This record gives sequence, structure tokens and C-alpha cells, in this order.
Amino acid sequence: MNSYLGIDTSNYTTSAALYFSDNSFIHNKKLLSVKNGNIGLRQSEAVFQHINQLPGVIKELTESYNKTPKAIGASKSPRDIEGSYMPCFTVGISVSQVLSSLLNVPLYQFSHQAGHIVSALYSANKLYMLRETFLAFHVSGGTTEAIMVTPSDLNVINCSVLASTLDLNAGQVIDRVGVMLGMKFPSGIYLDTLACTYKGNIKVKPTLKGANCCLSGLENLCVNMKRNGEENNKIARFCIEYISKSIDMMCQKLLNKHGDIPILFTGGVMSSTIIRENLSEKYNAIFATPQLSSDNAVGIAILAAAKVGDI
Repeated sequence: MNSYLGIDTSNYTTSAALYFSDNSFIHNKKLLSVKNGNIGLRQSEAVFQHINQLPGVIKELTESYNKTPKAIGASKSPRDIEGSYMPCFTVGISVSQVLSSLLNVPLYQFSHQAGHIVSALYSANKLYMLRETFLAFHVSGGTTEAIMVTPSDLNVINCSVLASTLDLNAGQVIDRVGVMLGMKFPSGIYLDTLACTYKGNIKVKPTLKGANCCLSGLENLCVNMKRNGEENNKIARFCIEYISKSIDMMCQKLLNKHGDIPILFTGGVMSSTIIRENLSEKYNAIFATPQLSSDNAVGIAILAAAKVGDI
């Protein structure tokens, strides 16, 4: 049985995964540490933590399976566009280059975004869609984009951005609101859990520019709600519903333009219980499982397998 090693060193997660030719996987990841009250890390801090964490993450992963992988995949950049760069990904690339040389196996480099999309397809048992065209929403702390995904001989899939946020990313707003409400960073799971406890009516009115969304105003609205004494669970629900409606409106605009094509939602924000309920039935959409919605190296390992024709 062939195995494929994937490595991903994103802004807040050190992760590695092994994908096997029998369509199974194992993975290991460790969140980067953010001080209480902070809403992020400097890249220098992220790089330092990845350097310290990645050897241990890989060691724990390979303790249960120590055979040489047939190929290695690594995240080289946030997205598949010219100039996309983030220093934290250099850690994973450097380590994967060393492993590739020592083990004498090929190394393939992909974007973090492509890994998210492929891990979502895998979790939904739809890897066959690697050979199809579909619309994907990648919604996280670092990205809020609608992407046209098409097959590619060079990188397995090609990702072309159709629409995006014009200011803050959805995950950024969620984390800022969560920290304002006294939650740990990253705040997504805590904010979503709190939001689910609010049972009243919520009215939201997002605005789009074309098919692009604007989310910085949402943070201001939540701050004002807090100042006016609104309950924390109502603020949390308002924040999640606003983001959900924004994505809904973007999706409808793009389907009107590009026709009825399959839709996939991935990224940490899309693990929200509320957003999944709002969008899944309306669009018959594909969602990653919560386990594979957040940052992970599973999709990168699968891309390496697909690159050598083992999918």
C-alpha cells in the first residue's frame, strides 16, 4: 500500500498527514499558541512556533506508520495566485525539501487553499470531482473567497477567484467579536456554540459590491450591540447570521452568472452549525466535515497522491 505525506504550516496550525492508496488517512496537528486577549500572531512568531512544533508533529504521525512515503506534498503559499506569500509556509517547505532529499522521493508543492478544497471533497466522499468544474467557497480567518475550480494537469486543480471580501475576512470578524465577548482565540467554535443558544429572531442586511462582500461594518455593529447592553448570545448569533447571509447572497449572484454548478464550502468558518444549516439544504451544497474544515494537511497529502496518479 502506497502512502503520501502532506505537510501544512498555516498561520495558526502545524499539521502533517499520511494518505494511503486504500483511501484512508491519519493526521496530526497542533495549534499555534496565542496569548489570551490577542487576536493574532506576527509572522515571526508563527514561524518560530512552526519550527519548534513540526518535528514533533511529524514524529507522532509516523510512529504508527514508519514506511517511506511514495511522494511528499507541502503547502507553499496561501493561494494559487501570483504574489501569494506568507512566511509561515517556508517552514513546511524547508522541512519537506529535506525529507524529499533524504528519502529520495518526489516533492510536490500546492497552495494551502487547494489543500482545503481537496480535504473537503475527500470528507464528502467526492474526490471524483477533481476531474470536474465546480464553485468553492473558502471562508476562514485568512480568506473569504468564491473560487471557480477546474481540473489542471499541472497542479491537479486550478483555482480562479470570482469574488471575495473587500475588507475583513469572515474568520477575522468572528475572532474579533469572540475576543470582545471574552472568548479564547481562535473563537469560532465558542462563538458558534454561544450563538446556538439564542432563539429569538435576527434580522441582518449585508451589502454586496457586485458579488463581493464587505464585513468590516459587521464588527462595528457587534461592538455597538455590546455597548447598548445586548446579550452576548444575541451578539454572537447576529455575527454568524450576518456572515451566513453574506455568503448566501454571494452564492446566488455567482450561480445566476455561471449557471447551476456544484457548490463546495470549506474553511474553518464553514464548520459553523448555523451556517451549515442555513446553506446546505438551499443549495444542496457539499460541506467538509468539521474535522476537515479547519486547517489540516490531509488535502495536501491527497494532492500528492493525485499528482502521481494514485487517485
